[in-house]
Amino acid sequence: MMDSQAPEKTGTNPLAPAPQGARTAADVVTPELVAQLTKGVAGSGRTANHTPFTGEKLADLPESTPEDVVDAYARARAAQAVWAQRPVRERAAVLLRFHDLVLERQAEVLDLIQLETGKARLHAHEEVQAVAVAARHYGRKAVSYLNPKRHAGAMPTLTRVTELRHPRGVVGQIAPWNYPLELSVGDAIPAFVAGNAVVMKPDTETALTALWARDLLVEAGLPAEVFQVVIGDGPVVGPEVVKHADYVSFTGSTRTGREVAQGAAARLVGVSLELGGKNAMLVLEDADIEKAAAGAVRACFSSAGQLCISIERLYVHESIADAFVERFAARTKALRLGTSLAYGADMGSLVGERQLETVTRHVEEAVAKGAKVIAGGVARPDIGPYFYEPTILEGVEAPMAVCGEETFGPVVSIYRFKDEDEAVELANSTAYGLNSSVWTKDGKRGREVASRLRTGTVNVNEGYASAYGSVQSPMGGMKDSGLGRRHGSEGILKYTEAQTIAQQRLLPMAPAFGMDDEKYAQFMSRSLRVMKALRLR
Repeated sequence: MMDSQAPEKTGTNPLAPAPQGARTAADVVTPELVAQLTKGVAGSGRTANHTPFTGEKLADLPESTPEDVVDAYARARAAQAVWAQRPVRERAAVLLRFHDLVLERQAEVLDLIQLETGKARLHAHEEVQAVAVAARHYGRKAVSYLNPKRHAGAMPTLTRVTELRHPRGVVGQIAPWNYPLELSVGDAIPAFVAGNAVVMKPDTETALTALWARDLLVEAGLPAEVFQVVIGDGPVVGPEVVKHADYVSFTGSTRTGREVAQGAAARLVGVSLELGGKNAMLVLEDADIEKAAAGAVRACFSSAGQLCISIERLYVHESIADAFVERFAARTKALRLGTSLAYGADMGSLVGERQLETVTRHVEEAVAKGAKVIAGGVARPDIGPYFYEPTILEGVEAPMAVCGEETFGPVVSIYRFKDEDEAVELANSTAYGLNSSVWTKDGKRGREVASRLRTGTVNVNEGYASAYGSVQSPMGGMKDSGLGRRHGSEGILKYTEAQTIAQQRLLPMAPAFGMDDEKYAQFMSRSLRVMKALRLR
């Protein structure tokens, strides 16, 4: 992972930021920048996005119609046929050039991510890290993932079998607002290198970040027509993206994910879904309390809790609970909230009014029903219209909404447990299964506990970044948290159709040499026994 910022760039490039410390939204989102990024985006209507830092408009954007989506698919389909003919190594080279450009020009996109999401800059940098790692991984490994593979045939030496991987065609992608770089282009990267085109619908409020990534990919060598972007209301444009896709990639709420899955299923089209979570962190009695408290701050409040894999339920062994809560609360109360386009703030803003309303409702209802606020619990309009202090609750229980519903904000509830079995049972007592975390000084014990948790990823002595950043391994959700996986072999092979080619040589798979049916059946039965004895597949 990168932890340093590339030098600021100046000059005539409209994407280059103004000098550090002097930038405002108007300095970053110039008319020239918007014109450059929206070039090629079809839309007869107009819409706009806004910055959570102030609530003010950032840019006017083209708004796509259903007809525009159809046209985007037509352009993508024509371009994909040519793109798929290029060797995998050539397609992979685009990703490696993109990797370098992202790191070189990260200051540009950090400004956009912050302005569109309200994140602190360090949390925005997590997206730069994730995209660079994914681009490098698939740039290096795509050939091995996609190359033809030989397999054992039905009859040893007589049956030659080859597995081929063909691109699905045009992938329809619906990307969320909370991680507008990583969950847009980060998910598109393996689709491109597998030979597909992509029609992407980013969230309107974070469309500039996705468009910046498209612009950089084209600079890295991706044919522009292979990557189409449409912008508009989810209920209007989203179903059209699903309707025409050869495969659908969706990240968002569980409710919308079910609708996307139904739309894809009606057409017998594959789909991958990363959906909601109510993620748990377990602090066992032998955990390092200081490290666990620091880890909990990162796990609960990164991106103001607007992270699908962040922690909202914190289970602490009763023998260390008081000490842990004291340290966790102290660290939480010390967090610095801010709007600066620079490093230094520990947490940024919620993205908008809807998120603020949900967070406020969950906290106020819990307090009214007996929960105790350990830290935070109040909005901070003095900083920005959607700021809310990082909040710790204790005494939360059903049927409080915050107990079972996904808050998707900087709110965590603390629960105490007596033994390991109880902690595992509590952590698993949810319809979700996206991410979880275990803290203990005993690594072997941590891994054993992790294996009992019904989540797609589990981090031991970390909150979320270790598993997510290990891009050779699959990441995704169990239960109501989704279908399919990103990263690793599953993250690229889902964008392909497998084809088996079996060539039979010398003897047919049928009676031969004068055998009648019965003798052929006896011969095959003996052959199967021999193959088992010789441990042949």
